[in-house]
Amino acid sequence: MEDKWDGEISARSRVINLNLKEIYKHSYLCFLFVKRDIVATYKQTVLGPLWFIIQPVLTTITFTIIFGNVAQLSTDGMPKVLFYLSGITIWSYFAESLTKTSNTFVQNQAMFGKVYFPRIIVPLSVILTSLFKFSIQFLLFLCFWVYYLVTMPEALTPTYEIVYLPIFIITMAMLGLGFGTLISAMTTKYRDMANLVGFGVQLMMYASPIIYPLSTVSDKMAFYLKLNPMTSVIHNFKVAFLGAGQFDYWGMLYSFCFGIGILLIGLIVFTKVEKSFIDTV
Repeated sequence: MEDKWDGEISARSRVINLNLKEIYKHSYLCFLFVKRDIVATYKQTVLGPLWFIIQPVLTTITFTIIFGNVAQLSTDGMPKVLFYLSGITIWSYFAESLTKTSNTFVQNQAMFGKVYFPRIIVPLSVILTSLFKFSIQFLLFLCFWVYYLVTMPEALTPTYEIVYLPIFIITMAMLGLGFGTLISAMTTKYRDMANLVGFGVQLMMYASPIIYPLSTVSDKMAFYLKLNPMTSVIHNFKVAFLGAGQFDYWGMLYSFCFGIGILLIGLIVFTKVEKSFIDTV
């Protein structure tokens, strides 16, 4: 009598080992990781999930005082609180997705060495966890946005490009997952890459129009800043919700295509490394 197996695990030689059917089969595990990350992050804390709100509020206050009042940087006539909060909300999702995904192999080496499941499940769960946090912070932004619309309607001119919000989110998710998986694969061999992530993300933040509008920089400098794929995402988000500047369709297309490209590269390297990372991590 022949043995019948429920499943078979074998090495795959494809460039991108992304079995969507297998990922869907383990979707329950992905949501368990999301729940674990949300609970573990704020377990045994005094304020708990309120940190989702406190962090962007305190950062916005700091930016408003330092960059808005002390340095007196322009906000294109937009309310300072909304201008900084919009940039912080967008940037936080990308930055958290990238930094936490970049530790996938190192932080989960014990689990990866004992149990089989599609390894891409872990970085996907990070993206979803960050999306949950982004949703709360975006609702906070909407509260301030509605308040200013009611009390200072002349200060805001929202545009119909608000409908592109899902594209902004998808682009940031692809960028975060792509860069994160790529760096995660590299850290299995070069541990000092992990030390560069936080520093690199901070530098990238100042190369994004979070604390300043693109209208305040020269055309030459704006060209270089737009090479940063997050620049058009942040700029277009502010244009759509605040009316600060001109919507950049070409920039949005560039960021979206860049996101697809870096995601494919990240998945290719991730797939290659996951086959032998246990020997080097």
